[in-house]
Amino acid sequence: MARAAAGGSHKEAPAAAGPRTVLAYLIRRLFAVLIMVLVVLLATFTVFYMLPKWAGQDIAVLFAGKATGAEQIEGIRTKLGLDQPVLVQFWDFVKGIPLGRDYANGADVTHCPAPCFGYSFVTEKPVWDTLKEAMPVTGALAAGAAILWLVAGVATGVVSALRRGSLWDRAAMVGALGGVSLPVFFTGMVAMGIFVHNLGWIHIEDGLNTDDSIGVWFETLLLPWIVLALLNAAMYARLTRATMLDVLGEDYIRTARAKGLGERAVITRHALRSAMTPILTVFGLDLGALLGGAVLTESTFNLPGLGLAAVQAISSHDLPVILGVTLFAALAIAVANLLVDLLYAVIDPRVRLG
Repeated sequence: MARAAAGGSHKEAPAAAGPRTVLAYLIRRLFAVLIMVLVVLLATFTVFYMLPKWAGQDIAVLFAGKATGAEQIEGIRTKLGLDQPVLVQFWDFVKGIPLGRDYANGADVTHCPAPCFGYSFVTEKPVWDTLKEAMPVTGALAAGAAILWLVAGVATGVVSALRRGSLWDRAAMVGALGGVSLPVFFTGMVAMGIFVHNLGWIHIEDGLNTDDSIGVWFETLLLPWIVLALLNAAMYARLTRATMLDVLGEDYIRTARAKGLGERAVITRHALRSAMTPILTVFGLDLGALLGGAVLTESTFNLPGLGLAAVQAISSHDLPVILGVTLFAALAIAVANLLVDLLYAVIDPRVRLG
């Protein structure tokens, strides 16, 4: 991965990797992701289970809520296994995700089916049910915004690099600086004030569900897509421009032009392909984080996604939901990193040959 990010010379095409080489690369990547997931699980368990205990707080109260009676809290403590050794608690926590878990207090058994990201004693339902209800909105928001910011940002950065110092370049970079500087909640409120309340061009549905038509989803998410993409497209435009300027100065670009290749072929087949490596790195992290919930965007537009679910859980002191959203977001980033590593191998075969 590091060698791909460095962007070496393309004077000679690397030899095609055989099936064994590709398989070995996939195994290495999957093993690395597995280690990353275990680290994420350990860190999450430590933050939500161990740190409060070290700070002298009652974890059962944090999970049940302060309004819960003393007898109920004692029952929840037993259900959570907080009286068990730490290693047993951690094993139950990890095992519950792929296999499910039973929270038992004698005859009182609460079943949490797989994948069990915890059980909310506030809403009295598994956290996974809350995540499933919110994921379609967050997924649609992330997918639409990611397509917009990737296409717009990369295209703007490429044109700015090719027209370095021109009026377009200056205007695009000033606009990008403004886009990066403006927070989502400010841009979102201004956009809603203009296009929703004053002009009435866009109608935003108060809460989305799977029963709504595609048209309702599109109209409701259009403004959040644009607002969220504006922030990220500005950053991608600046990154693409800087990377393209570095790549265009490489020897293999001059060699390609000297051989008589057309400018479009030089840019698309050689320069842009090399410049995409750092862009993919950032894109994987951004998309993974966004799949974990766009807190500010969803709160601003009142979209019932993972970000808004986390905010509401914080307000109601529903710690299991907060833990579930945090864990899901971390796992989404881990999976996004795996996909980025696989895309590295597609863009630059030297990655899997190394």
